[in-house]
Amino acid sequence: MPASLAIETRDVTYRYGSLTAVEALNLQVPTGSICGFLGPNGAGKTTTIRLLLGLLKPSCGTVLIDGQRVSRTDPEIRSRIGALIESPSPYPNLTGRENLEVIRRLLGLAPATVSEALQLVQLVKDADRLVRTYSLGMRQRLGLAVALLGDPKLLVLDEPANGLDPAGLHDLRDLLRTLVRQRGATVFLSSHLLAEVEQIADHVVILDRSHLLFQGTLGEFQAQCGRLLMLRVDWPENAVLLLRQNGWGVEARPDGALSMPVAHASDAGAINALLVQHGVAVHHLEQEQASLETLFLRVTSRSEEHD
Repeated sequence: MPASLAIETRDVTYRYGSLTAVEALNLQVPTGSICGFLGPNGAGKTTTIRLLLGLLKPSCGTVLIDGQRVSRTDPEIRSRIGALIESPSPYPNLTGRENLEVIRRLLGLAPATVSEALQLVQLVKDADRLVRTYSLGMRQRLGLAVALLGDPKLLVLDEPANGLDPAGLHDLRDLLRTLVRQRGATVFLSSHLLAEVEQIADHVVILDRSHLLFQGTLGEFQAQCGRLLMLRVDWPENAVLLLRQNGWGVEARPDGALSMPVAHASDAGAINALLVQHGVAVHHLEQEQASLETLFLRVTSRSEEHD
């Protein structure tokens, strides 16, 4: 078990009537990590986030933030958490600065926190414009500024990249890394943009059908799922048929190459020998690391097969 956990859940279950949205969930998110929270639609991610924020009470089990039990009536615990959940809903007839000022006063924070948050999300030059004139990306930045008020130690972000252009995505990655490196924050990040998660997360949690499929470092996830073997052969159609007849999963790429998951380095030699023995010349053979998206689709489809 990690020495320090920013988030921990112990056998947490939540039911909506007869529907179980989250079942026996045991999360362990290390302090100071950027954790990608992944899962298909309907997996239970939104319910889990609401449980972490104290917006829902578990049907059974315990939610802990920094080792302290979350309570819907405990403002001290909730003050440590900054959250951006779904699409922000600021007051359109107020400026960005005025929106933050409203939240600051409700939270009883120092006046300087507004300017600090605006600077962090690079919204200073637009802070005095009415929010109704903001683009979707600017509204998302404002929502992130709200989450950053008060220098929270835990950031819970649901689709924070929504509406951001490539430059905005780059700035968001830099901001989150800075918060972790310089302020010791922990980021719990839910996103469907798996390529973005792969660039920034060091830990991943994968939820599917209300159950935990995996949690650990990104490297551990990649090692558990194995690597991809990429081949170029003279007769791709024959090679695919032969490999499938011998129990190998293989797919033909649009560029003519063949791709197949392998569990061990020795598998490459066995595959090469099989093809050569049957008269299929191998021109190129290379092991490569599958993307997070590829691995995610592999493990979630596997869970459906076992359902």
